[in-house]
Amino acid sequence: MAGLRIGVIHGPNLHLLGQREPSVYGTRSLAEIDAAVATLATELGVEVEAFQSNHEGRILDHLTDVAGGTDGFIVNAGALTHTSVALRDGLVGVGRPFVEVHLSNTAAREPFRRDSYLSSVAVGVVYGFGPQSYLLGLRGLVSHLRRTARSDAPND
Repeated sequence: MAGLRIGVIHGPNLHLLGQREPSVYGTRSLAEIDAAVATLATELGVEVEAFQSNHEGRILDHLTDVAGGTDGFIVNAGALTHTSVALRDGLVGVGRPFVEVHLSNTAAREPFRRDSYLSSVAVGVVYGFGPQSYLLGLRGLVSHLRRTARSDAPND
């Protein structure tokens, strides 16, 4: 199915990738990750649009603004993963499937990072593979959307 549009949401501090704690988050910048996601999207025949903000309200506004023209989301909410009921409710509210991604293995880090407000409402969660987490999440979401579209197709 061609024509799928995927939004990529990057939360707080992800604009610092490549500089911030490279031993945890790696050395690739957010621009490099977005470029890799765009390349894979082209290979998969889908469109992607990336958005980053350090502000929860801006992320929520963006979700609402783009949801009507978006089939699903890849979401790395950063620290908002562990703190934001509002983001969880916003993602549920726009009614689009999403995959939660994280560069680091959040289950192996500080105890507060092990809890996610998003995981229980996501179609999948990918973490611990560095920038590959985004690519694995994109592949999984596209597969989910295509599978869902096929099962929703009317039988002639």
